[in-house]
Amino acid sequence: MAQPFPFSAIVGQDEMKLALTIAAVDPTIGGVLVFGDRGTGKSTAVRALATLLPKMRAVMGCSYGCDPAAVATGAAACEHCAALKAGGGTIKSHLVPVPVVDLPLGATEDRVIGALDLESALTKGQKVFEPGLLARANRGFLYVDEVNLLEDHLVDLLIDVAASGENVIEREGLSVRHPARFVLVGSGNPEEGELRPQLLDRFGLSVEVKTPTNLDERIDVVRRRDEFDRDPAAFQEKWHKEDDKLKRKIVAARQRLASVVVPDAALRLAAQLCMKLGTDGLRGELTLMRAARAYASLIGDTLVTDVHFGRIAAPTLRHRLRRDPLDEAGSTVRVERAIEEVLGPGLNAIKTAA
Repeated sequence: MAQPFPFSAIVGQDEMKLALTIAAVDPTIGGVLVFGDRGTGKSTAVRALATLLPKMRAVMGCSYGCDPAAVATGAAACEHCAALKAGGGTIKSHLVPVPVVDLPLGATEDRVIGALDLESALTKGQKVFEPGLLARANRGFLYVDEVNLLEDHLVDLLIDVAASGENVIEREGLSVRHPARFVLVGSGNPEEGELRPQLLDRFGLSVEVKTPTNLDERIDVVRRRDEFDRDPAAFQEKWHKEDDKLKRKIVAARQRLASVVVPDAALRLAAQLCMKLGTDGLRGELTLMRAARAYASLIGDTLVTDVHFGRIAAPTLRHRLRRDPLDEAGSTVRVERAIEEVLGPGLNAIKTAA
């Protein structure tokens, strides 16, 4: 298996790295969409995320990596784990890496959702379900490169599963349902096509990446990539301490998250921003609140303020704006303008924090 490029060694692209880190702190935010130029490290960053994720505890023998704590309380479990609990069996668990699963553009529907195990059906006469990519991604990350080129029937499937957190299969005499809660991460180049609005709305955060224009930064990118390609193991060892430091920071933020307070004044601010921008529905406010809370927890704060909202408002709201034929400004500019109007004097503090 190819070794991933260290997350901490990625040069620049701060907004993308922050969005992925926030999604690792609070998976309920709803995933990350990374759009931008080719060759700007989008895929590299997502695959590098796997090096930052602390191992999770899962039920032994479970194809879906169910959480033993959730199974014990009856909160969430697959059919196998639910039967194990109902029968009074011992729920054994072990630590496993958090899955980061690639969904290739050419994947068939059977490969994604799972299908009948033909070998068992032909040799044993048994109908056995063979889990797909959605099963492997449960409690982890599902990554779709060139997500804007994904076939429509797979887009519909992802929308349904992302909304319910469950994969339901009714075909070939099989009737199976299993948990499929994952953080959806997509990347793509907007020049190659737009994303369907229904799927776009499912992403909690949307970030834009551009080719670096700073000479020293470009040289640093090339130097580090060449060093990694020549000796991946040595390069990973060189950046191990930085990655480990960030991993500990994520773990601490997860533990602190529940204690972070979001006051009514902050909720009012989130609603004012969304109303100013004319976003549809209330998903914008909810995601803005969750992202601000995760960001506050990540930097060690226990109270959400306008500084946190200002830092993450653009990636949270830019993909939720309606097109305005009378306003030629880009979505990022429109969000920044709304922040300045709503926050007023607090804008300088936000820019400093960013």
